[in-house]
Amino acid sequence: MVERAPDASPSPARECLHVGLVLEYDGTDFAGWQVQAGGARTVQGVLGEALARVCGAPAEVTGAGRTDAGVHALGQVAGVRVATRLAPAELARALNGVLPPDVAVRAAEAAPGGWHPRYHAAAKRYRYAIWNGPVRSPLRARFSHWVPRPLDVPAMAEAAAALTGRHDFRAFQGAGSDVTDTVRTLQRAAVTGAPGGDVLLELEGDGFLRHMVRNVAGTLLEVGLGARPAASLPALLAARDRSRAGPTAPARGLTLVEVAYGGGFLRNPGGLPAPALDGAESLG
Repeated sequence: MVERAPDASPSPARECLHVGLVLEYDGTDFAGWQVQAGGARTVQGVLGEALARVCGAPAEVTGAGRTDAGVHALGQVAGVRVATRLAPAELARALNGVLPPDVAVRAAEAAPGGWHPRYHAAAKRYRYAIWNGPVRSPLRARFSHWVPRPLDVPAMAEAAAALTGRHDFRAFQGAGSDVTDTVRTLQRAAVTGAPGGDVLLELEGDGFLRHMVRNVAGTLLEVGLGARPAASLPALLAARDRSRAGPTAPARGLTLVEVAYGGGFLRNPGGLPAPALDGAESLG
């Protein structure tokens, strides 16, 4: 009796996949997004380790921006290049099976040719959350900055409105940045909520400087506490002097909500609670 040879048809070739991933993470226990010397726990590092486990090969991982230690994300975007047989949706499912509980892939999509998550970002949305109740809130402690004194929310909203449009935001640039072009455009700068409850600052723009959102938040909190008049923001912008702005608000209140690209790529994945950003017409 002659035995038949086993099926020797080759398995699918491992191709270099270039994919955009949308990530949600609780930044409390991370030392920020970017891999650091010394082995600190970072989002980029954890994602790279998960990709190596799933694909059996190292991956190139780039981000749309570098969130600081303690900053959260609903819609951080990573660009990944890795050798794998998996389709983007399969890769997302496999990664969610090995990622730690404080990180998840919300969406995955094959990237257009030449796409870069940072350089082709058309707009970003950030949210800064403040708990203004008189008693601390354990359920909000990881994601909101607690300010027990009642805030003048209408004054904060008035001050924030002065930030919309195209301005030089040097007064809100954090120390240690080597960026020299500090002109940015904000499509939206809004404060909502009420004293004694949740107060939210939302900023949408074409780009943000180091610590810009947290420095804006710290300045608006001074307005809300009566330490700075709401009408002072235009003069502060014109002065371009960081020492004249408010303190840097704690990282725990800040969340990167969304990064927008042109052509509908990775647009509003997973149904974000806020409306999609404007101004994302082209990948450049």
